[in-house]
Amino acid sequence: MSQADHITVVHGSLTVDVPRNIFKGPECTIDEDRAAPFRRMIQDRYPWITDNSMTVLLNKARKEMQRVRDEETNGRQHSTALESQGKLDEAIAHMRRHLEMDPSDADSWYRLGELLCRAGKAEEGYKAFNRGRELFGHQKKDR
Repeated sequence: MSQADHITVVHGSLTVDVPRNIFKGPECTIDEDRAAPFRRMIQDRYPWITDNSMTVLLNKARKEMQRVRDEETNGRQHSTALESQGKLDEAIAHMRRHLEMDPSDADSWYRLGELLCRAGKAEEGYKAFNRGRELFGHQKKDR
């Protein structure tokens, strides 16, 4: 679950709202400088929580943050993370899966076009760009 400024995570019987601003980049890495005050606050409030438990909790929050950002960006966040890890084929597959569920997402068609061109599949990439352009034109007319 997410709100504008936090991600809700359940760890055992404890439910914690983790600030979204402790995550950075497309892979939602944990910014230790921002996470440190949060760790202290939780461990001061719940002294039985060990350092290891906090690490597990933050890793759960990181996975949830990745899921939420991917949902918020219609698959583009995760495809960017995959691409940055050198997993271009997986990034393309991820965008295609998203577009199967939402074929009217012009921005995701553009993203797929970029990925395909980077993979050396320019003709297929241009088709994706054109599909995005068509959809964008239809969206503009509907406004």
